[in-house]
Amino acid sequence: MLFARLVHFIDTYSFLAVQSPLGLGHAIPASQALDWDALRKEVGGRLFQSTPFAEACFSESFNSTECITARKDYLDEEVRTKHPAGYTQTQWETCQATNQQCLLDYRTPDKQDPTVPSNQCLQGSVPGHFVRFTAYPVSIDVRQPSDISAAFKFSKLGRIPLVIKNTGHDYMGRSSAPGSLALWMSYHPAFVPDGCHVPAAPRSAITLGAGVQWGEAYAFAEKHNVTVVGGADKTVGAVGGWLQGGGHGALSNTMGLGVDRVLQYKVVTPDGQHRVVNECQHEDLFFALRGGGGGTFAVVTEATILASPRVTLQTLILILPKSSSGDSSLTKEMWTILADNSLRWSRVGWGGFSMADVVVLVNPILGAAEAAESVAPLTEFAGRVGKQGVEGVQVSVREFGSWGGFFEVFSRDFVATIGSSLALASRLVPKSSFSTPSRRSSLVNALLSADAQTPGLIMLMTAPASVPSSGLTSVTEAWRSSMYHVTVVAPWNWNATKEEKRARYADASSAIDNLRRITPDAAYLNEADVYEPNYQVAFWGSHYPELLRIKQKYDPDHLLDCWHCGESLL
Repeated sequence: MLFARLVHFIDTYSFLAVQSPLGLGHAIPASQALDWDALRKEVGGRLFQSTPFAEACFSESFNSTECITARKDYLDEEVRTKHPAGYTQTQWETCQATNQQCLLDYRTPDKQDPTVPSNQCLQGSVPGHFVRFTAYPVSIDVRQPSDISAAFKFSKLGRIPLVIKNTGHDYMGRSSAPGSLALWMSYHPAFVPDGCHVPAAPRSAITLGAGVQWGEAYAFAEKHNVTVVGGADKTVGAVGGWLQGGGHGALSNTMGLGVDRVLQYKVVTPDGQHRVVNECQHEDLFFALRGGGGGTFAVVTEATILASPRVTLQTLILILPKSSSGDSSLTKEMWTILADNSLRWSRVGWGGFSMADVVVLVNPILGAAEAAESVAPLTEFAGRVGKQGVEGVQVSVREFGSWGGFFEVFSRDFVATIGSSLALASRLVPKSSFSTPSRRSSLVNALLSADAQTPGLIMLMTAPASVPSSGLTSVTEAWRSSMYHVTVVAPWNWNATKEEKRARYADASSAIDNLRRITPDAAYLNEADVYEPNYQVAFWGSHYPELLRIKQKYDPDHLLDCWHCGESLL
């Protein structure tokens, strides 16, 4: 079974910070001093070098079969997750410090301009290490834990940091490395964590191998008549950064974050040991892996998560016509309704998403009649706007027999932006922001201002507002007192200059400042500003010192290296 792929990683983050928290400044010896042939033998020959996703359009004719395929697949999220150098957001294929890249125009991939001289296809952040014109293999196709152990040993010998690419659905750049993963899952109707001598009652659970995506996991859960809490996009990796960084979804209000539902991990730690990690053994590492961030403490080969009984979902989808005049009055009225009702709605089970022209709500608790009555403020709003002559208003209140049934419909129309480069920033919005009319008004105005600065704001009503903390997870405590998780994005095109990219990062940060001014320091580390101020508190709250201690215990040589995953203790 294919578990993960580890990679040689150099200089990916130099644009984001001059001083890396985990010491990317370590001296790395010349590659010819390392015994690549010995490593190749240890991992059964599965050692190779990656080329950028669009390389064929530069090295071959633009109308070659290979280039036509690359152009056709450029915006296909499923193809990108399986390509060694494919990422959902293409800035992580580029070296933003030097502008070295190999990109097409994501708006029109069939446009030839990016490939004509003097544009070049350069390796960027796609691992590729060259010494004296000799190319060295930089990734391992891992099929067993011993392959991971060999990679850690080689990494320590050569002072070569490692990162892990799961699916490439990554907004923080922690997985800028090649790799594709096989899929495997198993269902346990009565799971007991290994090593628990006096266990609690067995629980229904699903074991997910590294590389499983939520689209496959949802289909598997459907077959076994159970519900799992996962991401909103089908290509999000179920076991990687999503799970290890917290993991939120539309069902999180009533069923918890992903880390609340992990029963056990199997991992390989940087000392090469294959470990079973749960509440009964290696408890500190279990705590760290439940919110400390992916690619930081160990390589996860599988995770076992809680599987709940199948739920019947009540849903609402409200769509407004997109404004071409910049008039945000309909959005303001819709978001005011959300703000006025969010505390009440969260208590009765609603979760979901909203943008300037859409609201999607789901509820696994209420019956059909109760749900319709509960969301009447939104359906009445849609009816009133329609009677006023506004064309294009759509509202649907519908029951689905399962989460999987709903997701199949939802994922047809609501998917992540693919193939673009973008800066992102986020904020957790506390329940206190909804407590008075004045605070709700301030919140709505801040949301409108943020959306005006960087159109594309997403309001995710996915905080575990109704699920208390177990005290055994390392995500910021602010998740439990929050109602919304809000993100903004600022995109750029393939030919943006370094100055334009810097400006887009500044734009995203400035847009989220509208919320920073009225909320505590709290953000979701998987979908955050890469320059998040006071990130230690924003991402982990009071847990940061303990996470540092655990990092030093299990990875004292800092072989697993990533941006904003701990101060250097070396």
